[in-house]
Amino acid sequence: MCGRFSLITDVYALMRQYQFEFEGEYEARYNIAPGTDILAIASYGGKRVGGELRWGLIPFWADNEKIGYKMINARAETVHEKASFRQPLKSKRCLIPADGYFEWKREGKMKRPFRFVNKDNSPFVFAGLYDRWDKGERPIFSCTIITTAANEKTAEIHDRMPAILTPGQQDIWLDPTVSDSMALTSLLKPYPSEKMDFYEVSTLVNSARNEDRGLIAPINSK
Repeated sequence: MCGRFSLITDVYALMRQYQFEFEGEYEARYNIAPGTDILAIASYGGKRVGGELRWGLIPFWADNEKIGYKMINARAETVHEKASFRQPLKSKRCLIPADGYFEWKREGKMKRPFRFVNKDNSPFVFAGLYDRWDKGERPIFSCTIITTAANEKTAEIHDRMPAILTPGQQDIWLDPTVSDSMALTSLLKPYPSEKMDFYEVSTLVNSARNEDRGLIAPINSK
């Protein structure tokens, strides 16, 4: 699964790299957790537009918004089959920028956190889906991050990883004229191991209340 990530890259650098418009508040975040609002990029009116979505997808048909806490991830292998994700896959796709994500390696009763990054420390984007829920006092726009099988490097720590899209895949993912489920899920492959690196970080990242630069500092060699 993908249950925590970071995004500290300057927003203007993100806008240049991913060619999207954005008007709103943005701050660096070292420990992004489910249930919070996160930056996402979608296609709107022929343009890429950035906005905030709550992490944890609430299907439009759900009776209670709390279902979102169970919907932080969607599996690439079954995303086209599940009722919660089937329709968003066809028409409500987004990119979720990050510059690192965390996974935990279980050793007995202990879990050691590791941060995964691009080797050149550049940001990347996860494949995401979003939906609008209108059964509360106000509309809620929410999203999920799609996961896929781990690449060789990630598999040292965990058997799943977020589906990271290359620039060409990003164009297809955001293209509103593309709705074929098989064509879309074919993009959701493990990111190349040779492009990634990872390192151990402090267990302070285990608590979503902690939020500072020290959370992304390496503490030990792998």
